Amino acid sequence: MSGALILWAHALTALLFGTLGLAQLRGGQGANWGLGRWAHRAFVAALFATSLWALAVAGIDARDVATRIAESVRNIAWLLFMMALVRHDRVGSVSLGAVYGVVMIIAGGSAVLAVVQLAPLDADARVALESARLVFRMMAAVSALVLVHHVYQAAPASRGGVRLVMLAVAAMWGVDLLLFAARYVQGDWSTGLMILRGVAMAGVAVLLAIAVHRRGDWTLALSRPIAVRALSAIALVLYAGATALATSIAASYAGGSLRIVQTAIVFGATAAVLALIWTPWLRAWTKVKVAKHLFRHRYDYRAEWQRFTDTLGKPGADAESLETRVVKSIADLTDSPGGLLLVPDNAALVMGTGWNWTAGSDGPPHEELARYLSEDARIVELDGVRAGTCSADEAASVPDWIRACPEAWAIVPLVHGGALVGAIVLARPPVDRALDWEDFDLLRVAGRQAASYLAEDRAHAALADAARFDEFNRRFAFILHDIKNLVSQLTLVARNAERHADNPAFRVDMVATLKDSSDRMNALLARLSQHGPVRNEPLQPIDVGAIVDRVAAGRRAQHPVAAHTIAACALGHVARLEQVLGHLVQNAIEASGAGDAVLLSVETIGDHVAIDVVDRGCGMTPGFVRDHLFRPFVSSKPAGFGIGAFEARQLVHAMGGTLEVTSREGEGTRFRILLRVADRLEAAA
Repeated sequence: MSGALILWAHALTALLFGTLGLAQLRGGQGANWGLGRWAHRAFVAALFATSLWALAVAGIDARDVATRIAESVRNIAWLLFMMALVRHDRVGSVSLGAVYGVVMIIAGGSAVLAVVQLAPLDADARVALESARLVFRMMAAVSALVLVHHVYQAAPASRGGVRLVMLAVAAMWGVDLLLFAARYVQGDWSTGLMILRGVAMAGVAVLLAIAVHRRGDWTLALSRPIAVRALSAIALVLYAGATALATSIAASYAGGSLRIVQTAIVFGATAAVLALIWTPWLRAWTKVKVAKHLFRHRYDYRAEWQRFTDTLGKPGADAESLETRVVKSIADLTDSPGGLLLVPDNAALVMGTGWNWTAGSDGPPHEELARYLSEDARIVELDGVRAGTCSADEAASVPDWIRACPEAWAIVPLVHGGALVGAIVLARPPVDRALDWEDFDLLRVAGRQAASYLAEDRAHAALADAARFDEFNRRFAFILHDIKNLVSQLTLVARNAERHADNPAFRVDMVATLKDSSDRMNALLARLSQHGPVRNEPLQPIDVGAIVDRVAAGRRAQHPVAAHTIAACALGHVARLEQVLGHLVQNAIEASGAGDAVLLSVETIGDHVAIDVVDRGCGMTPGFVRDHLFRPFVSSKPAGFGIGAFEARQLVHAMGGTLEVTSREGEGTRFRILLRVADRLEAAA
């Protein structure tokens, strides 16, 4: 079974490398791929040499001399390709060319020793030659890996395909080195590693195909998650290989304790992996090292920005506040375990919301920090402040309680529109490190974005406060208008009392007017004491005729008012209808002459009850009725507030009715209130 796996794995490798070589021959000169002619030819030769070697392993045997010679030819072909790359990019030297020559001699020396083994020799000589040949092969693999690293580092960043090819070649020689080391220690070939070698070479062919899939240059953009997963897979393979190698070595030397030693090896390797997975510090350290040595940038900006905006825009399971989410989103960028938001208070910064912040934060407000961050908007690295390597202004701006807190790592200003809306103190990450240019750039941009969220949230809060004040001011304006009407009413009563004080009927009306004015003033005080908008009350059947008669009787002491009513029941509110009629009657009295009576009438029109307030005063123009009558604070009267008609229409609409106006300049005005008729069931209820 294992022999079949070796056969099929290497046969697949031969097919893949051969197909890739043919595709390169059809693709034209190396200039089409961003390479020189010789580098391209060397690449094609290396592909065919690898295909022939894999075919020999599958069809003959890995231990046959022809296969061993093919392996040396394969290694020399790849070394020639690498040297051509170095020459093409002009990053090599004469001494480097000599190094390549030495490594090629070592690779060819193993083939020579394989041929020598064909001669009739005794057993000891054969063992010595085999051991020497293994040493040569390991030396060639190690030297080739060093040269691969040099080419990888020397390749320009714009030629990511070349780097990917070097990673593939490094995987090839790395598996070879692992196989040769196991053979040297065990004294025999490991079938499992032979199978792994074939599978790994097939993967190398796939990587090479990906690297050259685009014409014009050798570029490939791998996302960081895919790259990390690929590295994780390689690490798992190496882990499995190292564990297998260790157990194989134990089989040669452990003797009777073999089972115990192998169990200890597997247990120790598993414990090491679990420690890496579950230890936060070790995980963070690994992440830092991988980002530092394997990637051009520390951060995957696309992934970081998506996580940043998701944290800001989506409250967590605990319904975190926006300020908490702002701190968390900034802290997550640098793997900081916590943070503290400082918010402006007049000219100083004071402690605000914290996220996983356990350090002390009981310092007084500090104006110097707010001033410094407002002027420079620079990120403050606190280790530099403690070490005294920063500027004098920066050192003086940091409060003593932050300086004395060892967990405080950096201060990120939150600036929006040139104004400081806050600052975030970041806790020290699990793996301590100094901030670099990538940290500063990312934190600066993220700080501005977070500041815009905070500024918008505070603007919304200010608008909500303004809306509450607007509601209070609107209610107060209505009440002030009602007070003006009451003053006008009492003034007319006082004026008429001088002429009609002896009239018993007038005195009765005057008492009724004074009582009505007192009740209305108490109602105004009650309305002013409300802290929110008037809640919608359910509509109730009301006796419209009785209400109109009551309003007319209360106003006769100040001006002639006539009422023609019928028994009519409508849906509405008694207090609101009285208030509407009070506004309209007062406006009619003020627009009428001293002897011109104001008419109030009630009639039923279809399914509505119509209440008319008619005067023969100066009237209004159509333009004023259309554009200004129902606008607040616009009035045709010199001492008017422009509130009465506006509030009257608002109250009528609240009762589900409509308010119509008919007016002619010089002839008078009619206001008509239309309320829905209450049916019998509603009236009975």
